[in-house]
Amino acid sequence: MRWRRPNGSDRMGVIGIDHVQLAMPHGGEEAARRFWVGVMGLEEEPKPAHLATNGGCWFAGGGVHIHCGVERDFAPALCAHPALLVDDLPSLVTRLEQAGVPFAPGKPLAGYRRGDIADPFGNRIELMQRV
Repeated sequence: MRWRRPNGSDRMGVIGIDHVQLAMPHGGEEAARRFWVGVMGLEEEPKPAHLATNGGCWFAGGGVHIHCGVERDFAPALCAHPALLVDDLPSLVTRLEQAGVPFAPGKPLAGYRRGDIADPFGNRIELMQRV
């Protein structure tokens, strides 16, 4: 039996993900910029002025939007993570290694090459390439 919403519709309201927010410590904006722009190849997007007062920074590229937000009592996410699709994992791994970012190959998963990295703050990020 299909689940139905209270109004009787079987259509779900979620149609996609707008962005992923990763936590970072206070003052981490420059490290975030070096990583997301310099290493991962995204572009920085300006935060709206009323949100910029909280610190943090936003990045986008290839249909992906990453928001880095300042979190008091920051602790890195070691299990919860975004999984980013990439078009050429071996080339990206080379670029990561040249930037001093360790890459750990992931366990096999049908249809993908994959592995994990950490952002400058220790948050887990999975990288996946469809094969």
